[in-house]
Amino acid sequence: MSSLRELVADELAQPVDPRVMAMAEAIAAKHDGASRAVLFYGSCLRQQQLEGLMLDFYLIVSDYRTAYDRGWLATANRLIPPNVFYFEHEGLRAKYAVLSEADFARFCSAEARDLSVIARFSQPSRLVWVTDYGARLRVESAVANAPAVLAAITEPMLAQADDPLDLWRRAFELTYATELRAERKERPGSIVERDAGFYRRLTKALPDLKDHSDGERTWRRYRRRGKRAQIMRLAKASFTFAGGADYIAWKINRHAGTDIQLKPWQRRWPLLAAISLLPRLLRTGAVR
Repeated sequence: MSSLRELVADELAQPVDPRVMAMAEAIAAKHDGASRAVLFYGSCLRQQQLEGLMLDFYLIVSDYRTAYDRGWLATANRLIPPNVFYFEHEGLRAKYAVLSEADFARFCSAEARDLSVIARFSQPSRLVWVTDYGARLRVESAVANAPAVLAAITEPMLAQADDPLDLWRRAFELTYATELRAERKERPGSIVERDAGFYRRLTKALPDLKDHSDGERTWRRYRRRGKRAQIMRLAKASFTFAGGADYIAWKINRHAGTDIQLKPWQRRWPLLAAISLLPRLLRTGAVR
């Protein structure tokens, strides 16, 4: 794993827009005393024009009880991780998910019950705030595990791999099928093409792939668990994510080419809004 760990450490340390670092610092300050690291990831990672976009962060904390001044938030984060919050800072908008160091390490490993965190951190990300060297090492170790696990469970599903990128194209195609996705079908391939050099280096750095399980059975299990977990997280987010209904509509419109316009009652009751929209989205293929 040494070459993989080195590759991940180098990728995490790449520079970002100073405004991203400032926002990460402000997010960490909201949970002062518990914050250990802040990771920046997602479609905004390589964008220069950040205004009007929704930036994506993960806040890694020491423990949930210390992270919150309200006990129910700590309980919700422990039972259905992660909690997700809306955040604004100096004219930019973001959402950030909260995981403990222990949960982050587990969700990047083969012990994860679903692949949401593994899939995100098999893609490029940046460590934009960290409290100390020990926290940095733990983040690097967890993130390095994610692509190793994803590659191992994807390899049995590859009929043929003429190109090192085929592994990752297939991996993201499969992981997207484990979630309720708003993105178009070509989205997994575009993720790989956008960072082709990174994925070629990643393939070379992988340890020997030793997963010899039944690939079809493994992925059926992840599809079942993933969609169930996502529904539970969306339901919980209706209580923690300000403007959640508008964000969900914006996300679907952006990636699926739809034109969803929310009614006032849907903004007041985001969970009911999500339930009422789901049949239409499934029927039209906007969400799969």
